[in-house]
Amino acid sequence: MIYTQSVLTIDLKALVENYLFLKSQAPHSIAAAVVKNNAYGLGIERVVPELIKVGCNHFFVALATEGAKVRSFAPKADIFLLQGVGDDSIELVKKENLIPVIATPKMFDFWKKNKISTIKPVLNVETGLNRLGFRISDIQKLTTSDKKEFSYILSHLSCADEPYHFMNWHQIEAFDKISTYFPNTPLTLSASDGLFLGEKFQKNMVRLGAAMYGLNTAPDRKNRMKNVLSLKAPVLQIATVDKGEYIGYGASYKSAKKMKIAIVSIGYADGLPRSLAGRGRIFFNSQEIRLVGRLSMDNIMCDVTDIENLNEGDFVDILNDQYTVDDMGQDAGTIGYEILNGICKSGRFNIIEKK
Repeated sequence: MIYTQSVLTIDLKALVENYLFLKSQAPHSIAAAVVKNNAYGLGIERVVPELIKVGCNHFFVALATEGAKVRSFAPKADIFLLQGVGDDSIELVKKENLIPVIATPKMFDFWKKNKISTIKPVLNVETGLNRLGFRISDIQKLTTSDKKEFSYILSHLSCADEPYHFMNWHQIEAFDKISTYFPNTPLTLSASDGLFLGEKFQKNMVRLGAAMYGLNTAPDRKNRMKNVLSLKAPVLQIATVDKGEYIGYGASYKSAKKMKIAIVSIGYADGLPRSLAGRGRIFFNSQEIRLVGRLSMDNIMCDVTDIENLNEGDFVDILNDQYTVDDMGQDAGTIGYEILNGICKSGRFNIIEKK
């Protein structure tokens, strides 16, 4: 048989089990789910309904357009916008009852001029990551009335994947100090890694993101999450290449011997990093196959000289439990987060859902 389209399997059951496990590690906190970038590429329409079934009622996205999509599947949920609110989103925030995370004094001034009485925003405070957030000098300028405007005080850890890193303690000390300016206001500090630092870091709400999708967010710790993603691609052709021939664009790979190569129907248009050239791996019946030459938009070439029983039309494993997005990220010189988001945004796969 001839196949041309890769097959992406999304294990929603595993994702839900990851969420429930993470939730169990912070039993005194609300377990919010981070579903920005279309649920890390897996699809808001797939992920959000499954999480609602197990009681998740708090979701974080980046933008109002994402929040509106979540709202269509979660009519009663609290939906938070990490990038805040502005002229381009205020009407959608009002229409969909979305909760902006206020990150700058200018944004807070905008909010006060365009306040929506039914919504209490979140205040993002800077504690050491030096990304978005109110600095201490900004906080000190807030009036008593201003400080009562917020439903949560939020910050983000920079080094939670390293449990003994000094920045964790620097940031928790800064966050606890800032929280004294907002007595009785709920707090949220930790994402996936931070909750493993213990109850002191969990506060009133934890924000579960990368780990929920199966990523190993702390490489020095054994991954306790279940793999959520599997990807297979069909072999279009098996060809013989003589010694001294070149393979791929730029003639960057020269065969040292007569060899068999498989041309597989997947490439960088499907989210594979071009940096996998010369370093990437795929698998057939658990046999490791090495990529040769540069990645093309739609194809990769692989050395299958010693691979038994592989034929045109067979599927090879690009990602599975044996070789995860974290493994591919390491081979590509990047992180699993980037691989996950890149692959899932392709839109060129035949998608299978496991529930």
